[in-house]
Amino acid sequence: MNYQHLLTRFEHAGVYHMPLDGEAALVAAAEHNGYFVFRIDLAKAKDKAELLKIIGDAMRFPEWFGHNWDALMDCLVDLGWLPAEGYVVILEHCDGIHGRAEADFVQTLQVFENAANEWREQGVPFWCFVDMQADGISWLSDIA
Repeated sequence: MNYQHLLTRFEHAGVYHMPLDGEAALVAAAEHNGYFVFRIDLAKAKDKAELLKIIGDAMRFPEWFGHNWDALMDCLVDLGWLPAEGYVVILEHCDGIHGRAEADFVQTLQVFENAANEWREQGVPFWCFVDMQADGISWLSDIA
């Protein structure tokens, strides 16, 4: 798949399963396009508080980040401290947090989807790819 071209299609940006051919080609394409890539390892997240802390740390959120859904949305739709042509967020090792705190994990993905919608209105690609083996989130689709 030609990820370089696909990632420029901001009208399709959103939250998707990690492609089967893995992260390497996706990251290379994003970097080629001048996008900022966030790789966020959620293996150690056990609950909402840890989930939000890991995301905030990995995405270099400002000190005012309040570790709640509204603050997550505020930070995701700003990113003024990391200007780029677009953004790719890779949520790695998600099966654990999905199993331990499913509702909070799903809420997190919905916030990322809402952020992608906000960025789309500005013509900026904002993609989130979710690395998980479980198939427990029915609305999460594949990129292709």
